[in-house]
Amino acid sequence: MAPIDNKNSLTYADAGVDIDAGNALVEAIKPIVKSTARPGSDTLIGGFGGLFDLKAAGFKDPVLVAANDGVGTKLRVAIEAGLHDSVGIDLVAMCVNDLVVQGAQPLFFLDYFATGALDVEEATSVISGIAEGCIEAGCALIGGETAEMPGMYAKGDYDLAGFAVGAVERGSLLPSGEIKPGDKILGLSSSGIHSNGFSLLRKIVENARLDWQSCAPFDNSQTLARAFLTPTRIYVKSLLAAIAQNNGIRALAHITGGGLTENIPRVLPKNLAVEIDLGKIDMPKIFHWLSKTGGISEHEMLRTFNCGIGMVVIVDSSECDLVGELLEKDGESVSLIGEVSERTGEAVIYRNHLNL
Repeated sequence: MAPIDNKNSLTYADAGVDIDAGNALVEAIKPIVKSTARPGSDTLIGGFGGLFDLKAAGFKDPVLVAANDGVGTKLRVAIEAGLHDSVGIDLVAMCVNDLVVQGAQPLFFLDYFATGALDVEEATSVISGIAEGCIEAGCALIGGETAEMPGMYAKGDYDLAGFAVGAVERGSLLPSGEIKPGDKILGLSSSGIHSNGFSLLRKIVENARLDWQSCAPFDNSQTLARAFLTPTRIYVKSLLAAIAQNNGIRALAHITGGGLTENIPRVLPKNLAVEIDLGKIDMPKIFHWLSKTGGISEHEMLRTFNCGIGMVVIVDSSECDLVGELLEKDGESVSLIGEVSERTGEAVIYRNHLNL
């Protein structure tokens, strides 16, 4: 038998996929993943699936709640600025904040990291952020997928997706179905832009002829990139603590894409509306700058950005003060921004104006 001629043979590495880099990443993140362990999980990675024990987590008759999301074009800012340490927190936040609004405790998280050519140091930085977000939310990072796909992504680009599963005891789901006229609306302050509106934001920065290393015009203590990459606030622990201590919370709304205008109606009965006093919202300087520099109308601001309110709490009027105190005790900045009313037209009615 003639010997095989290998001079024209190819390897996976020749096609742009580095198996060794993938293995190196798994080894690098093992201790990071282990740091997210919680009751019910073992956080071991490398198998075909992650395991979670609901009984060990203390649940008796749970309903599972699942959510998935991404970070959007905020990743473009991170990539162009070379700052990868915080977008993983955003990824977790966008998922777990969607779980807690249904009264669910986040249990575990899985991530999907896709790139053209794997940079182990860069990917480790991203996944470290994911682990940090998981610890902040009290959930375990039990697995994920790293996909190296040359030809699908340009050099240096990557994308992220996250998947979170939580649980709530049957009968404790939110919204409670007890929302009524006169209930109060509390707004919990955001940490900044969070992870929505970045396509418009990037257009404003481009038109202003600024770059990501420029000093932020609204905050001279940091660069524009760092200001915009401030991670999304995770509200999980403070809200779960308030729910556990008070039964006056009727509903929660995570203010993401669509702003107050589109997100609050998602938790309202069809016969009810909310009246929001925009004058009660203390809008951070970053939003003032975006509105002024981009010439963005109040209407557009309210349906594109969170404008300083990252989470809305609908609470029984008799419990409003106590719920506010509980949330502030756990580090939230709370404002009374409106109340529930009978619906005769729009689901969200604005009074007064943002301080633009």
